[in-house]
Amino acid sequence: MTRFWRWFWALLIGVPIMALSAWGLQDNARLFVITLLNGLTLASLYFIVASGFTLVFGLMRNVNLAHGSLYLLGGYLGFFAAQLTGSWLVALAVGFAAAAVVGLVMQVSIFRFMLGQDLRQTMVTIGLSIVIADCLMWAIGAQVHQMSPPAWLDGPIRNLPVIRAYSTYRLSLLPIGIVIGVALWLFLNRTRVNVNLVFATTFAIGAGLAGFGGVIGAVELSMVPGEDTRLLLASLVVVIVGGMGSVIGAAIGAAIFGLAETYGLAYAPTYSVVFTFVILVLVLAFRPRGILGRPA
Repeated sequence: MTRFWRWFWALLIGVPIMALSAWGLQDNARLFVITLLNGLTLASLYFIVASGFTLVFGLMRNVNLAHGSLYLLGGYLGFFAAQLTGSWLVALAVGFAAAAVVGLVMQVSIFRFMLGQDLRQTMVTIGLSIVIADCLMWAIGAQVHQMSPPAWLDGPIRNLPVIRAYSTYRLSLLPIGIVIGVALWLFLNRTRVNVNLVFATTFAIGAGLAGFGGVIGAVELSMVPGEDTRLLLASLVVVIVGGMGSVIGAAIGAAIFGLAETYGLAYAPTYSVVFTFVILVLVLAFRPRGILGRPA
């Protein structure tokens, strides 16, 4: 019976996707392929940010709703580091380190006193996210900041089939996301550690990934107040759809969310947000723990 339902859902979902893909390729192949690449690269950014969230939850069962504010913090500090040094790699290091240090302070001073108290963690981190975002707005202002890509990733890749040219920087997000995903999967599934001894380090890494994603997003999306809420919402959707605590699930959730968002904007911009939440509702209706979620 289980096999029957698997085939049923595979056909129910797969056949319309294949039909729409065939129509898109026939109607405008260039638009379809560019949208596919945009969806995958956006998914990679969402995965990088959400992977820190799922790492903290998966290993420590801590709910950190200040994750979006750490993204904004890392992005802003990475932007200014790039302005001072001219180095994108230094900006990445600064963004990761700044968010990691703040995450470490949060774990040592707050989360270790609230283990297993999900509601308290949720309320406290919502308050922290508001405080961090308001402090950043007070210190930096509300103007848009956008970082230039490094010279060695600037410009298009030319002579690609169908699309002819595509942003080198944007395409580089795919291997970055894959490397981070493999590293986190190995850490969670192949490393034998005493979890109590690495809680602080794990929280710092998870927070640092938010800051790391912020620096990447400072080039791709720009930094402006409100991006923290957007990326927190994206992270929540990704980990809920994929399954809380699953790195592979987060990758699947990010791919679904990124592709739904970009194809929605390309083919039905009025309803693009609706598509995302329809997917969320359907997944929760039939897989309440997410696609690869397991009982806590």
